[in-house]
Amino acid sequence: MRALILDFGGVMTDLGGGSGADEPPMVTATRAVRAAGLRTALLSNADGGFDQPEWAELFDAVVVSGTVGVAKPDPEAYALTARRLEVPPEQCVFVDDLRRNVDGAVAVGMVGVHHHSARGTVDELEALFGLSLRGQPL
Repeated sequence: MRALILDFGGVMTDLGGGSGADEPPMVTATRAVRAAGLRTALLSNADGGFDQPEWAELFDAVVVSGTVGVAKPDPEAYALTARRLEVPPEQCVFVDDLRRNVDGAVAVGMVGVHHHSARGTVDELEALFGLSLRGQPL
């Protein structure tokens, strides 16, 4: 696997059960994936609001449906994100809290992770990438 693509609401915003961490666990995991030299992207069905400077340090690409005109689970949303990362879909892991969006990613060849909890998702990502992705215990 060469890339991690994440949804925003429900994934990046998951506080991990109030663990008291400095940042949400999925933000910490994303930093670790990117620090390991892998590509990262945010793929959101939001209308906008993702032009904050902090996203540049977390993501190589930000794809927002309100801006690009295509939304998950449309296959083009995933294909566009993979193209922007310059990584084939088959080398991408996609994380979303909505099953239909995960199914859409799998349909284009990505590995899909259905997010239920920060702990479970980080466990799964550690196995897929072979990396330690925790800043502190969840």
